[in-house]
Amino acid sequence: MSRIVVAGASGLIGQPLVRALRAGGHQVSTLVRRAARGANEIRWNPDAGELDPAALEGVDAVINLSGASIARLPWTNSYRRTLVSSRVTGTRLLAQTMAGMSTPPSTFLSGSAIGFYGDRPRVRLDDDSPRGDGFVPDLVLAWEQAAALAPAATRVVTLRTSVVVAKSGGLAPVRLLTSFGLGARFGSGRQFWPWISLDDEVRAIVHLLSSSLSGAVVLAGPTPATADEITAAFAEALRRPRLFRVPAWAIRLALGDAGEHLLLADVQLQPVRLAADGFEWRHRTVRDAIDAVLSR
Repeated sequence: MSRIVVAGASGLIGQPLVRALRAGGHQVSTLVRRAARGANEIRWNPDAGELDPAALEGVDAVINLSGASIARLPWTNSYRRTLVSSRVTGTRLLAQTMAGMSTPPSTFLSGSAIGFYGDRPRVRLDDDSPRGDGFVPDLVLAWEQAAALAPAATRVVTLRTSVVVAKSGGLAPVRLLTSFGLGARFGSGRQFWPWISLDDEVRAIVHLLSSSLSGAVVLAGPTPATADEITAAFAEALRRPRLFRVPAWAIRLALGDAGEHLLLADVQLQPVRLAADGFEWRHRTVRDAIDAVLSR
């Protein structure tokens, strides 16, 4: 049994992760921004820099999944600041708090995203590929740099997560529109959308708790899929038509660079480090992941 503290425990990934950790016999405490309601909750206030180091004493691992939804639109200047601060401020506070401890937690798994790579058409990418250009790659870099402030004694892994196939999250609008017979193709449809099932996302994080890996690790399904393949898989699984095409110019006009990042970016990404570390996927294709969601 390990003692684990989780930030972002109420989110899409955090909720099933906490359940999985507790089912595995781990003692899990969650960080909350309101008053703590029990022994398993710890109050913190990242914006005010408030986190009692005593709350992390004797803790084996910290898992940080905090961050405002990047799928929320529009990306106003104010919301861009929220996207940055909700990730960087809390991550920095956790890392600096651990750095000030005489015996810090041995493991720090901190959220990150495949947005690090930007838009890379016709380029095969893996964990070690260089950063792309633009707002989102810069955001992810700042996020990971904050995690790197953790002490040298702590193994740091940044979780470069793909779009999670789940009932909610980034692909939920695609599923919902398709279920109403409004399935569509986005742009050329040839752009790769990195994906991972929610089950495998949680299992990969649990796997990395006991791994020796450090640094950036891509969390993605092992079989890359294009936007057309993903939207077609939803249409086939839901037995609905996919009659429409939304041209790239319309996406850019309506959503600006948010549309560029969320719908048009081409990222053909392989989770090389996770595979080499012996992780075994439960859902190896995006259709497997979609079927798992729709069967629930």
